[in-house]
Amino acid sequence: MVLPKQMRLKGHRCFDYIYKEGAKYFSPSMILRVSKANTQLMSKINRSKAGKSIRCAISVSNKVSKKSVTRNKLRRLFHHHLADKLSNIIFEKEVWAFISLKPSCMQISNSILLKECDTLLTKAGLAK
Repeated sequence: MVLPKQMRLKGHRCFDYIYKEGAKYFSPSMILRVSKANTQLMSKINRSKAGKSIRCAISVSNKVSKKSVTRNKLRRLFHHHLADKLSNIIFEKEVWAFISLKPSCMQISNSILLKECDTLLTKAGLAK
């Protein structure tokens, strides 16, 4: 199961907003930025679908791996995990989350990476 389109966040204006306004949560191999949604930054089509939910984005730079295949596998892994983890949770308002993976994540197994993601989501108050 891939993260549904209404749960994905896209657009450089949205990412810039999260970088400026979002709260940061750190772990050894990733950074989670969380902010309340600013739907004015979204396209008109996506703005009409906005509701009380969470929208997520994953950033895997080429410093993590030079191979795009590896970066895309990591991105898909995280989108699948977030879809399973967050799809059943009801939020009071719309929230945006942005996960940036650090280059050190390549030395860690995927299961440990997902556990780190879970602890960051718990710290941010997005999951239990």
